[in-house]
Amino acid sequence: MWSLYHAAPFDAFAADLTYDDLPEDLLWVLRRSFLDTMGVAAVASTTEMADRARRGAKAMFGPTDAGSARILMDGTPLSPAGAAMAGAFTVDAVDAHDTTSPCKGHAGSAVFPALLAMAEVTGPMTGAAFAAHLAVAYEVSCRAGLAQHATCPDYHTSGAWTAVGVATATARMLGCESDIIREAAGIGEYHGPRSQMMRCIDFPTNVRDGVGWGAPSGIVAAYLAREGFTGAPALTCEQAPEFWADLGTAWRTVEDTSYKAYPCCRWAHPSIDAVAHLMAQHDLTHHDVAGVDITTFHNATRLAGHRPATPDEFAYGIAFPVATMIVRGQIGVPELAAATLSDPDIQRVSDCIRLIDDPHFTEISQGKRWAQVTLHTKDGRSFEDAPRTPKGDNDQPLSDTEILDKFHLFADPVLGSARADEIADLSTRFDSLSASELSHLIDLCLSAP
Repeated sequence: MWSLYHAAPFDAFAADLTYDDLPEDLLWVLRRSFLDTMGVAAVASTTEMADRARRGAKAMFGPTDAGSARILMDGTPLSPAGAAMAGAFTVDAVDAHDTTSPCKGHAGSAVFPALLAMAEVTGPMTGAAFAAHLAVAYEVSCRAGLAQHATCPDYHTSGAWTAVGVATATARMLGCESDIIREAAGIGEYHGPRSQMMRCIDFPTNVRDGVGWGAPSGIVAAYLAREGFTGAPALTCEQAPEFWADLGTAWRTVEDTSYKAYPCCRWAHPSIDAVAHLMAQHDLTHHDVAGVDITTFHNATRLAGHRPATPDEFAYGIAFPVATMIVRGQIGVPELAAATLSDPDIQRVSDCIRLIDDPHFTEISQGKRWAQVTLHTKDGRSFEDAPRTPKGDNDQPLSDTEILDKFHLFADPVLGSARADEIADLSTRFDSLSASELSHLIDLCLSAP
């Protein structure tokens, strides 16, 4: 069996990685993701979906002998798994968190709630130590996601592969040796939510991207492995060597992590960018718009309809977010309010948007998201934008300033500017913090607004 499995020494990588092994470009990504994820968590903590997740977690996951961890942006003490579940569902409630395009999903929405919960129960640690744990969780998650999508026919949610990264990093945080880390990864992969993403695309609900079960599945897997429970191999880690051969010398986290400019599915972003450009370039208002043609890849055309009834349908839509940009000129905190769904101007524009399934865009949208928009006016003119991929991808990255602005847009109304400023300052240099300073940052992130 050894010849078939354990082709990648991911367990030794996870056990032995130190802060000194982390390159500066990786630390830069982790700092950006810390800031970005906390901003999303702040605004998402106000949503009905987050409240439902918190109530469910409180009913089922009280503090245990393992210690208590607080729910992200809420402060309620639960078991580590309960806090991770509620926290991951919270981040996932607003679709604006960091993304990895080749995996077609999101690592930070599971990794941060899980590792912040574990940091509470494993005791004080420096920012450098936390950075090494984050690096393990991100890197194993990203590579497991690549392997899974290369070897499985279905498009699985991020919870399916982040469960492996969270399990690996949690076992490390519990002080486990490499052989136990290997078992944890196998348990996490086996019991992780192999949920099918297109089901939520076709029928948007609170299940979202599966991280609400991926995060706690990973934590439970690590605790089970520590007690001798077996689960190896994790096939995505051990039966897909091409995705692990350069582990520790190249960083998929750096290559693949990108950030969202808008709080909705990334598949809608190139079209949102396009209409923003066309409206500004030709000095148009929404009163001028008679129709919009969006030519894009197949899966994107399956996003929710033109009249979303819930925030979930808004998040997994193209037409309505595009119409929102045309009418409001932004998709920010005010646009996340329920009243936006009944805005008659946005509804009118959304109704006149046509989605066109294009085989060429489907072919080239592997790890990318292509769309082309043509805007028609009431006086008979048409304006055609060039085909584009979304701003925020690594070939068109958001700047540090843009990510900071996005953080304050989301966090300030919820947390207040003083607390938001402190989180921004500490999270963007978290790896240099002392143990007491990191504890203070974690307290800022976990306490209720």
